[in-house]
Amino acid sequence: MVGLEPARTFVLARTGLLLPPARRAEHNMGMPETAERWTAAMVRALPDDRNRYEVIDGELLVTPSPSWPHQRAVGGLFLRLSAYLRGQRWAVVSMSPADISFHEDMLVQPDLFVVPIGPDRRLPRHWSDVRALLLAVEVLSPSTARADRQSKRRLYQREGVGEYWIVDLDARVVERWRPEDDRPEIVTGTLTWQPESSTPPLELDLAEFFDDVLRESVG
Repeated sequence: MVGLEPARTFVLARTGLLLPPARRAEHNMGMPETAERWTAAMVRALPDDRNRYEVIDGELLVTPSPSWPHQRAVGGLFLRLSAYLRGQRWAVVSMSPADISFHEDMLVQPDLFVVPIGPDRRLPRHWSDVRALLLAVEVLSPSTARADRQSKRRLYQREGVGEYWIVDLDARVVERWRPEDDRPEIVTGTLTWQPESSTPPLELDLAEFFDDVLRESVG
């Protein structure tokens, strides 16, 4: 979009404004001025320009490339969740880029997400195979905070996602949402997660986690 500011997440619906030019394509690409609601198919047709494109209830969200601390937090959580789920046959963890779409006017890319595995024990082969999430995780940044706490949170609750974690690196807390919650649980000490009663819970020491991902030197 002309004049797109990289420091913000934009909700673009009913606008008719042009999208950013394709950085890896031969021609510029924009959506028709008559478009009023975005669909998952329209988002999939956009060029790869290093931004993250999502659509919620027909509104487009555009997020610039994440920061170094953001990616360290995502990576740190992925390693911990992967270790916890290793050898388990009921769930698998993944990260974005992704294409989670339960409806034609919805496509999201959670930073991290846990997908349940059915009785047939088959892993997803296509994004369309993902029809539910046990966990969605977003790490806050200045460009995503509003969408993460509002539109995405409402979407994840409405879709019955087991838990939604909002990781606030500045405050060093995790805001935990469940589908029925009116307010988040603010976790500052140990974050405990047990979606499967037959498996011992994951216990995440948040002080250790934040110290690790926010450290400024090696050793």
